[in-house]
Amino acid sequence: MLNNTMVKLIAPILLTLPLITLSTVAAQAEELDLYEIVRNPVIGNYKGYAEFKMGHYDTARAIWEALEEKGNGQAGFNLGILYEDGLGVEQNNQQAIAHYEKAAQAGSGKAQYRLGLLYSAGIKTPKDDVKADKWLAAAAAQGDEDAAALLEQRSSSVISQRDKDFFNAENLHAAGQYKEAAVIWQQLAEAADTRSRTRLAWMYEAGQGMPRDLDKAATLFKQSAEEGDAEAQYALAVMLQTGKGQIQNSEAAQRWLQRAAAQGYAPAKEALTMD
Repeated sequence: MLNNTMVKLIAPILLTLPLITLSTVAAQAEELDLYEIVRNPVIGNYKGYAEFKMGHYDTARAIWEALEEKGNGQAGFNLGILYEDGLGVEQNNQQAIAHYEKAAQAGSGKAQYRLGLLYSAGIKTPKDDVKADKWLAAAAAQGDEDAAALLEQRSSSVISQRDKDFFNAENLHAAGQYKEAAVIWQQLAEAADTRSRTRLAWMYEAGQGMPRDLDKAATLFKQSAEEGDAEAQYALAVMLQTGKGQIQNSEAAQRWLQRAAAQGYAPAKEALTMD
């Protein structure tokens, strides 16, 4: 789950900003040491994410640890995912929560939503309604639709069956019941729920509750990306750039990055605005 992470306002000003192609980013990242990565966290986070997609968890962790020490919330959230799911490290809920807390304090909307979800359900940490509402509200204020929906669910008895099913799957996934979560998300995806299809893509990518299958993950990411999901657009862009799950195509990767950035997706915006 890596991830993930998880997008809102149109940002037409992006079209006027100087761009750097993903191929340039990848080439630069290969030559960077940790000092340079810390000095340029945008390239560092992209490099870490690319390494994560290729299954190089130790390399990704080293990059994100260096960035987290400098207060980078995105890196802290990614570290939380590694520890929560036991990717390249021994699974450790306490470490995961600590990284999420640090990232949330640094402004990571994804970490804020993750904490809100875990505190709301009492999964992997004691149930805490005050903290749940606090972090869900913070994520919702940044435009996270899932956080806003869960916050509404907690304060209202009126909620759609689709949202009930989606958050049930979220809770099952957080509790490590991956196969059960996948069944629900598969059913929702077949009913045209884009966010559930993206969740399934992450599970195929990480091999949670199913064999790791980058080709299947790429297919699902592409379907969601074509339906306008910015998170999937960004994930697809990285796959196209690294050639993992997709034939390497830097131009196509750039186009998907631009579409994700136009929706306000922060990692994509950062990748397109590097000097």
